[in-house]
Amino acid sequence: MTQPMRLAVLGAGGLGKAACRIISLKRELTLVAICDSQGVLYDPAGLEAAEVAAYERDLVTSYDEAQSVSEASAGGTATLTQTQTIAERTQDGVGRIIAWAREGTLDGVFLALPNLPNDFMPGIVRRFLEADCSLVMTDALKRTQAMELMFALDPLAKRARTAYLTGCGATPGLLTAAAVLAAQSFTEVEHVDILWGVGIANWETYQATIREDIAHLPGFTVEQAQAMSDAEVTALLDQTDGILRLQQMEHADDVLLKRVGVIERRAQVSVGGVMDTRRAKKPVSTTMTLTGTTFEGKRSSHRFILGDETSMAANVIGPALGYLKRAAWLKAQGLYGVFGSTEFLPMIVK
Repeated sequence: MTQPMRLAVLGAGGLGKAACRIISLKRELTLVAICDSQGVLYDPAGLEAAEVAAYERDLVTSYDEAQSVSEASAGGTATLTQTQTIAERTQDGVGRIIAWAREGTLDGVFLALPNLPNDFMPGIVRRFLEADCSLVMTDALKRTQAMELMFALDPLAKRARTAYLTGCGATPGLLTAAAVLAAQSFTEVEHVDILWGVGIANWETYQATIREDIAHLPGFTVEQAQAMSDAEVTALLDQTDGILRLQQMEHADDVLLKRVGVIERRAQVSVGGVMDTRRAKKPVSTTMTLTGTTFEGKRSSHRFILGDETSMAANVIGPALGYLKRAAWLKAQGLYGVFGSTEFLPMIVK
C-alpha cells in the first residue's frame, strides 16, 4: 500500500472504539469517519483515531441515546482540534458517510454494527452498493441467516466495483480460516467444533454483542433479545452470576466452511461458547478442533487455541482489518463481489 487506506467505521460501541484504537497504531490506515445511531464524525484529512477511541459515553447507569460519538469533537475525554472536522448530530450517519464515499474521500469501510435483526447489516451494505460506491468493505457478521442475505448482494457488489469480505471477526473469521488450513491434512473431515471464551469487565461495554448472544439462549428469539431493556438484561445476568453458556449457536461458520468444501453438511459444524460479563478473564480458552481421516486411514484432530490473554476485541478487529487489506488487494486485481473469510487469507496491516 503506497498511501494509507482512508477508513470509515460504522458503529461506535465496544468494537467500533476498539477498531479506532487499533487503527491509530497502523501507518497503513487512516480513520476518516465514524458514526453511531445519533451522529457522525468526519475529517477528509483524517481523524485522531486514538482520541476518538478515548471518548467514552456515560455508562454509570445505562446507555444514554442522547450522547453520540459526534460529541467527541466538543469535549469529554477527547477533544479533536482539526479544522476540517465535521461533527454532526444525525440519525442517518450512514447516509452522510455514503455521500462522502461518493465524493471519493473514502477507500474502505468496516462495519462494527449490531447483528440484529438479521437483515440490518445487509441492509446497510445494500445502501452503499445501490449508491454505486466503489469501496473495500469488511464486517464481523456472525449469524447464518444474515450472511446468506449478505452473499445475495454479490451481483450488486460486482456492479458497484466493490470488494466485500464478510464474516471476518474471530468466529466466523480467524477460527474459520484456521479450519480451512487444518482441513488440508485430511481426505475427509468429520466435524469442526468451535468453543469460544470471552471475558469482559461489564456488559454495557458490548451491549449489542451481549444481546446477540442472549438470542442464542433456549427460549429466546432474535426479536425478544433485541427488545430487552437494560434492566431486563441485568436481571437475566444476575440469575447466572453474569455467565452466559451457549450451545449449537446459529453461527455462519457452517455457511463459510461449506462454501469452500471443508464440509458437506452444515450439521458438521458446532459453535458454542461461554461469556463472562462481569470479569475480564476468559472463562474457557477459545479453540477450534477439526477432526478427520487422513489418506492413510488414520483418524486425528487438529486444534487451534487462542491465547487467553488476547481479548475479544483483539481477536475480532485484528483479523477484520487484515481482511480489509485483502479486500483492497482484490479490488486492485479487478476482483469484485461478496466473498467469505474462508476464501482468502487476511494480510498483515503495518
